[in-house]
Amino acid sequence: MKSDEVRRQWAERSGEYSPGYYAYYGPDETSESVRSILDRTLDSDASVLELGCSSGRHLAHLRDGGYEDLAGIEVNADAFDVMEETYPELAETGTFYHDAIEAVVEEFPDDHFDAVYSVETLQHIHPSSSWVFSELIRITGDLLISIENEGDGSETTVNYVDDDVPLYYRDWSEEFADEDLTEIELTAEEQSVVHEGDTVRAFRTSTQ
Repeated sequence: MKSDEVRRQWAERSGEYSPGYYAYYGPDETSESVRSILDRTLDSDASVLELGCSSGRHLAHLRDGGYEDLAGIEVNADAFDVMEETYPELAETGTFYHDAIEAVVEEFPDDHFDAVYSVETLQHIHPSSSWVFSELIRITGDLLISIENEGDGSETTVNYVDDDVPLYYRDWSEEFADEDLTEIELTAEEQSVVHEGDTVRAFRTSTQ
């Protein structure tokens, strides 16, 4: 499947794994893991970007924890209508980009965000768009967090949602192996996530 078709599938997603689906379940242990990592590494005035923010349940949890400089990228237009209804304060105060990650990240200056994180989002990136990962390193000023399914070894493996939508599982420690990043040790609490198969990783830049 070509990269533009993968993006279209998620842009038009309804029902299970749609923005409304995630808003219904709300913040969860994954949301808490993100906030826990941020709390012990950054101050609450940090600028934070979520990749694939959907209707904003993780960002809403950060806002409840005192973080105010919040941004998100989301390809599904329905997410913003659901956000306005479910998390109106987040929708009003956050900065959001309705587009694919590939179309947005190159526009940000170096070190633009103190923290950048993803939850089961980077696994949607088609192999032809793997250049995005170096862009994420470039725009991250301090902390990069990935909560994603991982493949076995360094090669990308593919799984499918509903037998037709591909997910690309990678070893994110390998993908973010960069002289400017250092993977940090996480507590058991920070590694506690709901979705089976997810691996929580956090990386700090060499300037920190």
